[in-house]
Amino acid sequence: MPETEVSVHVCDAAVTLAFSVLGKRWNGMIVATLGGGRSSFAALRRAVDGISDTVLSDRLSELAQTGLIARTVEAGPPVSVSYELTESGRGLLPILDQLGRWATANLAPQAH
Repeated sequence: MPETEVSVHVCDAAVTLAFSVLGKRWNGMIVATLGGGRSSFAALRRAVDGISDTVLSDRLSELAQTGLIARTVEAGPPVSVSYELTESGRGLLPILDQLGRWATANLAPQAH
């Protein structure tokens, strides 16, 4: 019996890089939520159900470091901090929308 050769598609480095950021739990949901416009920490915490303050703070810092979101501190009083998508972050919105449509059509909702 002849051995059949199996072709394996190697994951593109750019896709790997994208998922190193977006594949982290909560990051996609935070970006999608900020697609609705500028938001405070408290509003984000309410909008992203189930995320802890510590994790939200960590994810916002990571997303700011990658250039997907901008953090703005306004002197006040009281001092306020808000977050919004950068141009790069806004570029993800059509992709996240398409991903959501795909998930709706192809994945069964998970029971909580």
